[in-house]
Amino acid sequence: MGAKFTVPGLTEAKARKVTDLLQKQLSTYNDLHLTLKHVHWNVVGPNFIGVHEMIDPQVDLVRGYADEVAERIATLGASPQGTPGAILKDRTWDDYSVGRDTVQAHLAAVDLVYDGVIEDLRNNIEATEELDPVTQDILIGHAAELEKFQWFVRAHLENAGGTLSHEGKSTEKGAAKAAKAKS
Repeated sequence: MGAKFTVPGLTEAKARKVTDLLQKQLSTYNDLHLTLKHVHWNVVGPNFIGVHEMIDPQVDLVRGYADEVAERIATLGASPQGTPGAILKDRTWDDYSVGRDTVQAHLAAVDLVYDGVIEDLRNNIEATEELDPVTQDILIGHAAELEKFQWFVRAHLENAGGTLSHEGKSTEKGAAKAAKAKS
């Protein structure tokens, strides 16, 4: 764990559970902000500039979330690991698979990335309910903004009937291909 202390009112055992969970969240956020920046650099085609500029605030916010989570880990008496090796160790997902491609392709792939990040985040919110309400509150705030960003992404992929262009696809490349075909 690192230090032999945690915040008042939280046992070391609970703090350890929370910091283990937060370490994985830190790696997720570090991976996500790098993935979003990759999209920012590699998106092309009509609506390029709008999406290029839409992604940067998402990158900045997620970088801030990584910092907030790392500081919470330290506050609870552990040592946050923000290295590339930590991302790889904690990763339970595949690396982002779309290179230089169209707006529609990247947004469909990013939508699936957000699905995974938000699902894991909601699981962490539930897991911290009994462990540490302060950490849970931090994660709830993150979820609200990430869900809003996913809505921004989906607005580009949705038709007037509410169907996403990549509906039913489970891989980034499959989602990208389906979205390109419908654009």
